[in-house]
Amino acid sequence: MVQQGTIVHLAHGQYRLLEPLGGSAYGVVWRADAPGGSVALKLVNTAQMARAPGELRRHWIEAARAEEDFLSRLAPWDGRHIVRLLDSGSIDGLPAMALELLDGDLATQVKVLRATARPPGALQALDWIAQVNQALAKVHAAGFRYLDLKPGNLLIDRRTSTLKLADFGTCRALAGAPAHTYAGTASWQAPEQFFPQAPNQYLTDPRSDYFALGALLYWLVCGRMLRYGSACGQVYAAHGREGAAVLRHAHRGIPPTLYPDEAAGFAHAFGPAGPRAGALLNSLLAVTPAERPAHALEISRMLDSIRAGMAQPAMAGAA
Repeated sequence: MVQQGTIVHLAHGQYRLLEPLGGSAYGVVWRADAPGGSVALKLVNTAQMARAPGELRRHWIEAARAEEDFLSRLAPWDGRHIVRLLDSGSIDGLPAMALELLDGDLATQVKVLRATARPPGALQALDWIAQVNQALAKVHAAGFRYLDLKPGNLLIDRRTSTLKLADFGTCRALAGAPAHTYAGTASWQAPEQFFPQAPNQYLTDPRSDYFALGALLYWLVCGRMLRYGSACGQVYAAHGREGAAVLRHAHRGIPPTLYPDEAAGFAHAFGPAGPRAGALLNSLLAVTPAERPAHALEISRMLDSIRAGMAQPAMAGAA
């Protein structure tokens, strides 16, 4: 059993556990001391593992190994907006990873900013979304769907306001069998990721990640989740995967992903660039993947157009 002070040996060094930082369904993250400085050490949660049924234990181990495999294949220049893998190995036969240590996640950072009356503005939201879009482009180029984009999986360097995507256990390969079992977090999922196409079969692709990007953009700008995401999260909490059928029955189909008042409030935050911002949000949150942007470059161009639209009044005043 690992605890504070435990020395963990990985492939390229040893690490002394200092304090737990958090965790997920199958993982626990510790701040650890190393000769080169502190790192985030991600281990499989053995307590959870002992209580889980055999199939779930296998799934968690596979997810941890898939995350290590993905991160280990990234080139050094891919690390700008993806958390860097520093070392890896195993403890008692279970995967373990040493990752770069950042300053917490975006959810916590935004909560602090809002609590101190300093919520992120529209321009900051665009900058962060552009960074996440770059990270998703790397994931997709590597042949994966990320499928769990949410504020808690984005780590921040407060000094530079740089975001890095973390926690790749839910990634699914794009090639081979695109349909997969349930993966991700209900409150942030695209319709095709929450509503199965067949029993326990979900047909997603990179555009499913773009839906979550739109939900993240709305949350940053408006300070709350989409009503669609909240509804999915609530029925999942109450009914598990059967919640999709409950929600579909209540709405006689898939509920609206963006309500008119939500779209209007979002566009208002961008002033004269409101129509351009609204067009981006509507395209990202389209019900069907075919209506969403096809690739990261398309999203990048729309973000640039919004920034240009927001700068126009200032330029006109200067003239």
